[in-house]
Amino acid sequence: MARAKSSTMALALGLLVMTLVGECYGQCGDNFKVGYYNGKCGKVDVEAIVFHVVKKHFNEDKDTIADLIRLQFHDCFVRGCDASILLEGEDTEKTARNNLSVDGYDIIEDAKVALDKYCPGVVSCADIIVLAARAATYLGGADWYAVETGRKDGRTSLASDAKQLPRRDIPIPAAVDLFASFGLDTHDFVYLLGCHTVGTAHCENIEDRLYNFNGDADPTMNSDLASSLKMKCPRNANSTEEAFLDQTYGSEFVLDNAYFKRIIEGKGILKVDQELALHPLTKDIVLRTAADETIFRTRIGPSMRKMGLVGVLTEGEVRLGTCKKVR
Repeated sequence: MARAKSSTMALALGLLVMTLVGECYGQCGDNFKVGYYNGKCGKVDVEAIVFHVVKKHFNEDKDTIADLIRLQFHDCFVRGCDASILLEGEDTEKTARNNLSVDGYDIIEDAKVALDKYCPGVVSCADIIVLAARAATYLGGADWYAVETGRKDGRTSLASDAKQLPRRDIPIPAAVDLFASFGLDTHDFVYLLGCHTVGTAHCENIEDRLYNFNGDADPTMNSDLASSLKMKCPRNANSTEEAFLDQTYGSEFVLDNAYFKRIIEGKGILKVDQELALHPLTKDIVLRTAADETIFRTRIGPSMRKMGLVGVLTEGEVRLGTCKKVR
């Protein structure tokens, strides 16, 4: 997933009423379930505090939506959803080339500090990542969804493990197989990639599509878009410019189906974006999602929730005071 940057407590509390405590996907029990923190932090509503922190950042920077969604993806696809990406140090996941453009760490840290004032060492950083991504998804316009909590935090973080994160030019069949290995089906893959509707890409990640086809642009790219991008990203210019992955003016920070409409028109920025609309494995899902604005809004939440179940630790430690180091 390409990099994308970027309240009231009463509203947050109201939203959390929508979370059904008895509902669960997969490997749930007393130590991992929806509403796990109910009563575990005194009278404090853990999920409401995370929502409040995220909304504060969102009000200051709309890139918060993409930052937190991407942060969950990069955490869960390496060693599972264990907050290993948050650990600092030499050769940790955070230092890997694939993660250098990941953002949102400060938001998770703010939530951790806020929660540990009330119940130190109770709420895991792994859960905060998932709760924060849920809040961001909702603030971006998607439907609210329940998430399981009770994850423990990992103690191992290796930059070398981040090599398994998918490249921007990964072939669709390989991407589908990779997601399947994490328990995510083809629909989940399409919807999760659809989060590029709030993403951006640096010029260095676009140049191969603009100039590497006999010196010209990828023929699957809309010619007007290619001309526009060449002005923004001159060949070998080492430009720091970025392009929105959703080429719909006014939709850059909204989780809607505009991205799917644009890639059908040949306006995918990254190779994987454009191939999503062309490959037989995913084309029909893209067409249906582009034609019905309710599909992506209602289905991205369940797909995010399923991603949050990857490699969950239900035994182990919860970090204390900070998400940057183990206890």
